Amino acid sequence: MGTRPATAEPAGRPSLAALFISFASIGMMSVGGGLSAWTRLEVVQKRAWLDDKQFLSGYALSQLVPGATNVNLAVFIGTQMRGTAGALACLFGLVTLPVVIVLLLGALYLHSQGNTGDAWVSAALGGMGAVAIGLNLGTGVRLAQRNIRGLIPIAVTAVVTLSIGVFGFALVHVLLVMLPVSLLLAVLTRPPR
Repeated sequence: MGTRPATAEPAGRPSLAALFISFASIGMMSVGGGLSAWTRLEVVQKRAWLDDKQFLSGYALSQLVPGATNVNLAVFIGTQMRGTAGALACLFGLVTLPVVIVLLLGALYLHSQGNTGDAWVSAALGGMGAVAIGLNLGTGVRLAQRNIRGLIPIAVTAVVTLSIGVFGFALVHVLLVMLPVSLLLAVLTRPPR
C-alpha cells in the first residue's frame, strides 16, 4: 500500500515539459468528466509528485476558491511543483487539447442534428458521462478507505454525502453547517497531549 509502482518517477521537482505532458494526458483521458480521478492517478500514484494528504488538501482548497475545481487543482499542483511557470504549464496542458476536442465535437453535433448521426452522438456523450461517474465514485471510495478513520469522520462523511447526494441540499449550505460541526468534533475528540 505504501510502496510506489516501479514505473513511478522519483519524487522531486518535475520539468515544465513533464507537467505540461502529464496534464495534457489528464485532459485527454478525462473528456466528459472524471478529472479528479485521473489527476490523482497521474500525480499521486504514477508520478508520486504529491501524496494522498497533499492531494486532498489541494483538492479541498480548489473547491473553496472561485472557479472550476479541477482547473484550480491543476494550478495548485503546478504552483507546488514549479511556481507560476508550473501553474501555467499545468493549466495549458489541461485545457488546450480538450478545448480543441470540444469545439470539434460541437461542430459535429451541430452538423448531425436532424440526421441519423444525432442518436450516435447522444449515445457517445451518455457513455462518457457514465464513465466519469464511475471514475469519481471509485476515487472517492479509494480515498475514503485510506483517509477516513474512526466513527466520527465516517459519520460526518455520511451526513455530507446523504445531504448533497440523496436529499439534494446545496453544497454551500451543507458546508456552512458541516464545516463548523466537523471542526468542533475534531477539537473535542483530539487526543490529549
